[in-house]
Amino acid sequence: LTVALGQIGNFLAYTAVPTVLVTPLGALGVPFGSILASYLLKEKLNILGKLGCLLSCAGSVVLIIHSPKSESVTTQAELEEKLTNPVFVGYLCIVLLMLLLLIFWIAPAHGPTNIMVYISICSLLGSFTVPSTKGIGLAAQDIFHNNPSSQRALYLCLVLLAVLGCSIIIQFRYINKALECFDSSVFGAIYYVVFTTLVLLASAILFREWSNVGLVDFLGMACGFTTVSIGIVLIQVFKEFNFNIGDLNKPNMKTD
Repeated sequence: LTVALGQIGNFLAYTAVPTVLVTPLGALGVPFGSILASYLLKEKLNILGKLGCLLSCAGSVVLIIHSPKSESVTTQAELEEKLTNPVFVGYLCIVLLMLLLLIFWIAPAHGPTNIMVYISICSLLGSFTVPSTKGIGLAAQDIFHNNPSSQRALYLCLVLLAVLGCSIIIQFRYINKALECFDSSVFGAIYYVVFTTLVLLASAILFREWSNVGLVDFLGMACGFTTVSIGIVLIQVFKEFNFNIGDLNKPNMKTD
C-alpha cells in the first residue's frame, strides 16, 4: 500500500512541477527510511549515516530554492511538438543503440563482473520512464474533454503507457540481476547518481526546463545534487562501518 501511494505521489509530482526537481528529491526516501529503521526496527545508524541524512536534507533544500519556478511544457500540443523535435529523436536513437549494445553484447559477457553495465542499462531506461510518466500526466488532461484533440490524447497516452511498462519491466529484470551479483548498498548509491543524471539530461532535452534557469540557479542545483549524492553514498556504502561519535574520544594508545 505504501509503495503504491508513493508511486501515485510521484506521478502527481511529475505532472505538477519540473522534472529537474522531482527526480533528485526522490533520494529523500533513503535518509527518511534509515531514520525510521533506526527507531522502529532498531537498526544501527552510525555517525556517517547521520551525516549523510543531514547532507541529503540540506542538498534537497538547495535544490528546491534554485529549481525552475515554472513548467516549460503544459499542454498536449506542446508535448507532441517536443516529442517530434529532431534533437530529442536523435537522443532517443542514441539511447536505443546503447541499450541494444549493452543488453545483447556487453551484459552477457561483462554484466556479472562490472557493476556499471547493469547500472547503465537501468539508468538509460530512465530516459523513457520519467519523461513517459510526465507525458502521461499531460496527455491525460485532455482525454476526457469533448474536443478533437481528445482522441489524439488517448492514443498518445496509450503509447506512453506501453513505453513506460516495457521500460519498468526491463529495469526490474536488470536490477534483480545486479542485486544477485553486487552489494545492494553500493549498487543503490551508484544507481541513484547515474540514473538521476541521465534522467535530468533526457528531461532537459525534451522539456527544455533549463532554458529559463540562470547561471546562479544552475550552479545552485548542481551543488545541491552533489550534496544529496554524497549524502546517499555515506548512508548506503558506509552503513556497515562500526564507527560512532564516542570513538573520537578514545585515546590513541601506541605500543613500542
